[in-house]
Parts: sequence; C-alpha cells; structure tokens
Amino acid sequence: MRCPFCGNIDTQVKDSRPAEDHVAIRRRRACPACGGRFTTYERVQLRDLVVIKKNGRREEFDRDKLERSIRVALQKRPLDPDRIDQMISGIVRRLESLGETDIKSDRIGEIVMETLARIDTVAYVRFASVYKNFQAADDFEDFVHELRPPILDED
Repeated sequence: MRCPFCGNIDTQVKDSRPAEDHVAIRRRRACPACGGRFTTYERVQLRDLVVIKKNGRREEFDRDKLERSIRVALQKRPLDPDRIDQMISGIVRRLESLGETDIKSDRIGEIVMETLARIDTVAYVRFASVYKNFQAADDFEDFVHELRPPILDED
C-alpha cells in the first residue's frame, strides 16, 4: 500500500480488525520512510458495477461518491458514524446482489431513498431535494406533505 504522505510503496500493517459489522477489515498502517500513520479498509466486491446515468452515459460505480452524497444528507444528524458505514455497505451489497452489472442511476437513488426514509426523515428529504431536483419551495412543500400522515377529522 502506497503511503499517502510520501508515496513510499513499502508500508507496514500495525493492526487489523473487523469493521463495519464484519463486512470490512480496518488496517492501521505506518510508513517506515516518513513515519506517517494512516488507516485503510478492505471490502469484498462481488462484481464490477456500471452506473447508467439519465443521459445514457455509463460510468463505473463509485462507492466513495455514494458515501459522500449520503453523508451530505446526514450532515449534523444524530447518527453514529458506524451506523452510517453499515447503511452504505448494506446499500452496496443490495446493488451487487441485484444480479446485474448495469444499474440505472434512478434505481440507486430509489434504494438510497428507501434506506434513508427508514433511518432519518430529515436526511431523506435532503437527499430527495437533490435526487428529485427540487427547483422551488413548493417542491419541498409538496414532498413533505406526502410524508405526513393524513389528519383525521374528529367529527
């Protein structure tokens, strides 16, 4: 593993342990050349996924891109970082288990929204605002209105 600080290709593993509910291995590493310390994660990848964008363009699935968008939606929300990592790993496993290598971006967005809806409503609305490309306050209002249970008349 290359040192991210000095580029040395000969780094040493100091500690390994399970992470993310035993679906990844966390490795603490040290660089003998510069003394830098860093952490890496090793995960199983079942298949190489390709994302088909709305405009038809194809690009390699990027777990980090998925993670960034979810973390933005969950920013300042009271969720444990390990829980977020587990959620992201669960979404990736679900995508890999669909049995297809080509996955439409819409399908990924739907899976993320389903997951966020179960975990945090605010994050769900935040993600939906980008995913569904809200343009005006009315878009938010309509979306949030759909989330609320109907008020029953007590006549």
